[in-house]
Amino acid sequence: MKEIQCCGVSCEKSLDAAYWEAQYIAKATGWDLGKVSPPIQTYIDLISKKNRSILIPGCGNSYEAEYLLEHGFTNITVIDIAPTPVAILKEKFKNNPNIQIVLGDFFEHQGKYDLIIEQTFFCALPPTMRQKYVWKMHQLLTDEGILAGLLFNRIFEISPPFGGRKEEYELLFTAAFIFFKMDLCPNSIAPRANSELFFELKKDKQVQVNLYEFKGITSSDCADSVTKKIASLDGILHVSRSNNFEEVLIVSKNGMTIEELTNAISYDEKYKIKKIS
Repeated sequence: MKEIQCCGVSCEKSLDAAYWEAQYIAKATGWDLGKVSPPIQTYIDLISKKNRSILIPGCGNSYEAEYLLEHGFTNITVIDIAPTPVAILKEKFKNNPNIQIVLGDFFEHQGKYDLIIEQTFFCALPPTMRQKYVWKMHQLLTDEGILAGLLFNRIFEISPPFGGRKEEYELLFTAAFIFFKMDLCPNSIAPRANSELFFELKKDKQVQVNLYEFKGITSSDCADSVTKKIASLDGILHVSRSNNFEEVLIVSKNGMTIEELTNAISYDEKYKIKKIS
């Protein structure tokens, strides 16, 4: 299989707006298919309600949005952190009232959407941000909202893109979402054959999903201990920590107070927890 790369080097630097803008200026956009991804096209073709509010984060050149518009969808929002693709889209669709094009940080975006389409956004984020991704997606979806799209079912030696495995994703999204599908794609483009999962998840509106900044964890043993302490609290459904130990995602039946969480970790005075809003 041909290696899928965006920049050709292992990226240690911050993957911020300047980084992604530089990729577009250098035309180092190996992730760009030049057309809508076949699995997403197939999914769109099955949607009958054309006025659903749809968000595409990290949209890039957004062939998905173009396909949606061509097929009569009327409430599309796309967002990207890099100015170049946003400027191109604004010019391309300047006379189309059915699409809103936003330059900005997805994690600061506000709104409510019936459907969020995932196409090469998740894999562009450092794995340290995956808990934040789940938290933000849950926030942005309506009560009956759906998150659907593609995830890489493989590991890359050069990143981004950042890959993963089905079992990891299932654990990441558990309790916060209801799983409809997470299966190997039968119709990926040839270079990505047998390496993409198509997933469809529904927001679980019955749960609270909150993200916390955590300080004081210095090892995996510490992280495991903290996770078990929090998970043992009444009403907690799932606890997931970022791989740099700095953020904790908590899914619960009801919202937990910061006092409850602080008391649970008070056995070590160096541990500090703060809710991210």
